Amino acid sequence: MPRFSVVVPVYQVQAYLHACLKSVLDQSFADVELIVVDDCSPDGSGAIADSFAARDARVEVLHLPENIGLGRARNAGLARATGDYVLFLDSDDTMVPGSLEAVAARIERTGEPDVLVFDYARTYWNGDVHRNQFAAILSETGPEVCTLDDRPELLRLIMVAWNKAYRRDFIEKSDIAFPSGYYEDTPWTYPVLMAAGSIALLDRVCVHYRQRRGSGILHTTSRRHFDIFKQYDLLFAFLDSHPELERWRPVLFRRILDHLTTVFNFPDRLPNSSRPEYFRRCRAQYRRLRPSGFRASPTGRSGVRYLLVALGARRTFQALGRAHRLRLRATQRARALYGRLRTTALHAHYRVQRRRALDPDLAVFSAYWDRGYSCNPAAVEERLRELAPHMRTAWVTTAEHAHTLPPGVRRLEPGSAAYWTALARASYLVSNVNFHRRYAKRPGQINVQTHHGTPLKHMGIDLQEHPAAAGTTDFERMLRHVDRWDYSLSASRHSTLVWERAYPSGFTALEYGQPRTDIFHRATARDVLRLRDELGIPRESTAFLYAPTHRDYQRGYRPALDLARMADALGPDVVLLRRTHHFYPTGDPRDGLDDRAPHPRVIDVSGHPSAEELCLASDGLITDYSSLMFDYAGLDRPIVLHAADWETYRATRGAYFDITAHPPGLVARGEDELTDILATGAWRGPRSAELRAAFRRRFCPYDDGLAAERVVRRVFLREDGGLPPVIPPEDRHLAPPPSRARALAPLAADASDPSGPPPLEPSGPDPRSL
Repeated sequence: MPRFSVVVPVYQVQAYLHACLKSVLDQSFADVELIVVDDCSPDGSGAIADSFAARDARVEVLHLPENIGLGRARNAGLARATGDYVLFLDSDDTMVPGSLEAVAARIERTGEPDVLVFDYARTYWNGDVHRNQFAAILSETGPEVCTLDDRPELLRLIMVAWNKAYRRDFIEKSDIAFPSGYYEDTPWTYPVLMAAGSIALLDRVCVHYRQRRGSGILHTTSRRHFDIFKQYDLLFAFLDSHPELERWRPVLFRRILDHLTTVFNFPDRLPNSSRPEYFRRCRAQYRRLRPSGFRASPTGRSGVRYLLVALGARRTFQALGRAHRLRLRATQRARALYGRLRTTALHAHYRVQRRRALDPDLAVFSAYWDRGYSCNPAAVEERLRELAPHMRTAWVTTAEHAHTLPPGVRRLEPGSAAYWTALARASYLVSNVNFHRRYAKRPGQINVQTHHGTPLKHMGIDLQEHPAAAGTTDFERMLRHVDRWDYSLSASRHSTLVWERAYPSGFTALEYGQPRTDIFHRATARDVLRLRDELGIPRESTAFLYAPTHRDYQRGYRPALDLARMADALGPDVVLLRRTHHFYPTGDPRDGLDDRAPHPRVIDVSGHPSAEELCLASDGLITDYSSLMFDYAGLDRPIVLHAADWETYRATRGAYFDITAHPPGLVARGEDELTDILATGAWRGPRSAELRAAFRRRFCPYDDGLAAERVVRRVFLREDGGLPPVIPPEDRHLAPPPSRARALAPLAADASDPSGPPPLEPSGPDPRSL
């Protein structure tokens, strides 16, 4: 007997069926039977299902002799199910990788509940992914097992069958089945939730709900939408036969009215000629199903709608609906007008401010399109405050990232009057991207472009040869922005040559190193251990930082590695830190973020504000083509490349050299090879060290802890000579790796213990003293 039975009814979905069935069979949890119900589909869907059955014994195909509709097809599949739990999956949707494993773990933890409710995300033809807007309802806070009485807010979730796992013997005893017709989920889902003696929740996206362009019930104009009346009659008949559930009648009655009026308000569901009849049916159902004591009153928008349905006032209902839509449009236009007026006023304010004298002591910084205090600009800003305390600094970022600013640094809200004042009057502007397109550089202003990493992939005008990566880039505008640069910061001769070719202009290259890596030379053993404690890394574990870059040929984040599987293979002494590229917003599965089942030794650090701190806390780096490898080489810790799609990546994005021929460490072409490199210890062997040393000599010649100081003295203090000399690699003093930091642990008492010894000095002399 399998653990799960997944029932997939099929009708005219040949374009999507392969992806649907594959998403089930490729699950990491394999104890599943897949029951495909071919509802007499006229296309090739049945043949596709048969081909899967021929290749995999877990697949059973049931070919129905005639088309009976979605609900009854599900019943047919349910009758064949033998699993402990049953799940339904629509044939154009897909199951997210790792979902069955997560469902199985949650079911076991919660003691085999009658129903497990999980989440979904809508996926659109253009690649957008949006998580259920009521996802917060699935929060697993409170008791792990509940009933609908404990969590009545579950009724706010979409009433569908495919966001739940059902204990099969509970369904059989409940004698609940799907009816025929549209809206067949209604007489199924409500009774299931009301009758369930135990409900568990899983706050995880398990299904990608495909929003097919221009098709589906929501885009179908038909009298079949009148089926909704029959379905709610069936639901209330169920209530009549279960008097112990009578308390839910008023709640469900309101849901009826909301649903009926929603269907009426959609302009493309009902034929115009049938709309008066539909509203009359709404009034009749109101009168027939109204609970005793229920009174519609004109309180709030819902109350007004209920009252108009009760009165059968269709024309008034439609008139008020039109008035509401007009108000919405008027509000939108007013907001748009306000936005235009505000923009005009701010531009006028900016022009006025540009007439004022430059402030010689004001420097404005930003990083990563105003996403907080980070990267090279942050390292330069910090050193500027130390070496030039007379200077005032301001940082451009949103309120969302304000917490990343250190004390004493003024925040500028992007687009505000203060922001434009600062851009108009600051003598220095520093960023790793570009400032607003309407910013016009003034004579006397100094622009410093720090970049955000050593370039491997093609950049700037070199992207003209790679349209997939260039997208809609306006190269002429980009070069106008480049013309504002006075200085271009470079980490190596390689970077200097690339920046001068990719961004041709008259700037001066400052070949000083990466300021953001200065912290690698200041951090102590105590810092390393503190960072690991904050991240939840056990002291004795080996921690690998996995930091992949984005793919121009893919939409959204698609995980290339099954980190949970790798963690299991590598054993209990290994922790994996996952950091997605900053192009993918963190903490929101609607962006397509990998939503795999939580694993105790896979820690998502995508939202951590400092990549450098993550480097310090880790024992080794796993990456593909991210520029973080160049920084990490300067830290002189092991690196392993996962280059499974190097040829595709290089063809679509372009690269300045073959990273697989000149890597910073061992190269794996697949997940199994990568796991083997990590499991055998080859990742830190002599060959790895040899490759890293050569890579470090080529790309990290100036990363000695003094890069930010060189920038400050040259740009802000105008010191043309006497800059700190470059420390040779063999004389540099780096933060100790975690293994060495643990050896020093007896000397590095927990910083939270006020009775402990003072913090350790750096592992060598301060580079500034050399």
